[in-house]
Amino acid sequence: MQLLRLRGRKVCDKVIANGNVWKGKTMTVRWLPGAPPLEPKNRHGLYMGTLASTRLNKSAVKRNRMRRRCKEAFRLTIKNAAEKDSPQKESFQLLVSPRSATLSCAFADIQMDVRRFLSSLR
Repeated sequence: MQLLRLRGRKVCDKVIANGNVWKGKTMTVRWLPGAPPLEPKNRHGLYMGTLASTRLNKSAVKRNRMRRRCKEAFRLTIKNAAEKDSPQKESFQLLVSPRSATLSCAFADIQMDVRRFLSSLR
């Protein structure tokens, strides 16, 4: 399964309005099944975007670090899962919102949250 980019204000607003919510210790994930509009139908993967408001932390550097840690945890988890399993024929749209704990916790905790979320999708 590939990790692709979820982009566009309207697409993200649709995920926020209509998406299912999963809450973990280090992040909140809103998700919808299927690929975003205007994407090729034969392209399967996880379309992921991030959302971090200034209420999370005033420093843009720290918010960006939280985003990058979440993205990297998804990338590594999906890469490891792809090596073990056969490729899936499903697409999902994910909008990840890190929590303030993402900045100070161990990276393994973030990966554990990602594994829990992906197992809940299956």
